[in-house]
Amino acid sequence: MIVDTVGELLRQWRHRRGLSQLDLAIAADVSARHVSLVETGRSNPSADMVLRLAEQLHVPLRDRNRLLLAAGFAPRYAERPLDDDALSAARDAVRRVLRAHEPYPALVFDRRWNIVMTNRAIHPFLAEVHPDLLRPPVNLVRLGLDPRGFASMVVNLADVRAVFRTRIARQLAAAPDPALTALYEELLAPRPDEPGERIDADVVIPMIIRIDGRELRLFSTITTFGTPVDITLDEVAIESYYPADAASAAYFTSPTGRSMA
Repeated sequence: MIVDTVGELLRQWRHRRGLSQLDLAIAADVSARHVSLVETGRSNPSADMVLRLAEQLHVPLRDRNRLLLAAGFAPRYAERPLDDDALSAARDAVRRVLRAHEPYPALVFDRRWNIVMTNRAIHPFLAEVHPDLLRPPVNLVRLGLDPRGFASMVVNLADVRAVFRTRIARQLAAAPDPALTALYEELLAPRPDEPGERIDADVVIPMIIRIDGRELRLFSTITTFGTPVDITLDEVAIESYYPADAASAAYFTSPTGRSMA
């Protein structure tokens, strides 16, 4: 098996970012010659240099560890489960965000779109989901597009699929991942007989869900940690859903709306 050198890995990341050696050198405050020597293996970079170049290339923490290992150094970033005591402050912050967003739905997912945490407002939407889709790890993309999940409830399923496709394609372009690629190819890769995507929206693309005899229009925002030094925190995101109109808001806030119990 051929193992990529740190120089080759850095070159791959530079190409993904569309940078020349000179661009990277200027950003990292080193000479273009030094970048060239590192990439060709004629110079062995220090751990600090590896991380300096990785920072300018916006390399995810998980892949920074791989760069360090390829250069002969120990990994710098830990990967702890979200329920680890060391992440208690971050975990509590996430829980506060989720609770504060109620009565509207919000959830946390990881780099492969597996759901890590939810608030109570999500629970009513899971009531009609097939149990097979709720076995851990519960995948948000599969949940959204599988007919046994939300697909039968989503009125504008083609729009939702297009949003998933764009987001995950952009994610893969930024940081390739074999498992996420397999998920994309299974559920999102364009098919020859598929009609072209057409999304009509004035401001944001809503997800329209038919539930309890009414149509809810929701849009979402994404929240991430700003300066994580743990791989888990680097890779999780909070997706918060908001009503796009007054009728949808009333579903969640009125006494006749769905209970979160």
